[in-house]
Amino acid sequence: MNYSEKVMDHFTNPRNVGEIENASGCGTVGNAVCGDIMRVYLDIDDDGVIQDAKFKTFGCGAAIATSSMATMLVKGKTIQQALEITNKAVMEALDGLPPVKVHCSLLAEEAIHAALWDYAEKNGIHIEGLEKPVSDIGEHDHGHDLGEDEEDE
Repeated sequence: MNYSEKVMDHFTNPRNVGEIENASGCGTVGNAVCGDIMRVYLDIDDDGVIQDAKFKTFGCGAAIATSSMATMLVKGKTIQQALEITNKAVMEALDGLPPVKVHCSLLAEEAIHAALWDYAEKNGIHIEGLEKPVSDIGEHDHGHDLGEDEEDE
């Protein structure tokens, strides 16, 4: 499989690995088909700015790379800005993914959303545009473009 240098760098030297004790929000998602599981932890301050983000991922190199990049992309962002980070933004930041690995970027997007959902529930707030996450991204595709090979995986 042909991975970009950025994907290989984030796989071999992942950023923000670990967990945040007493995280403001924590979200776990997976893909039953491929077996990848991704957990994202967020530390959100009183102004709604993400001060820290960490992840733990069980999965392939692309899953680890997308987790790493997603945590980098959300740090310093407001809740609303973090909500706008799509799987395509994660893929672009990594200089692309092979079509069969697009689902890894979907996991990263959903894990951020799941952590934001957890934060909203803990704080009794509504985050405009945030939908209740699913635990298995295979349950729906959010209308994202999947690679041709993706549907058969």
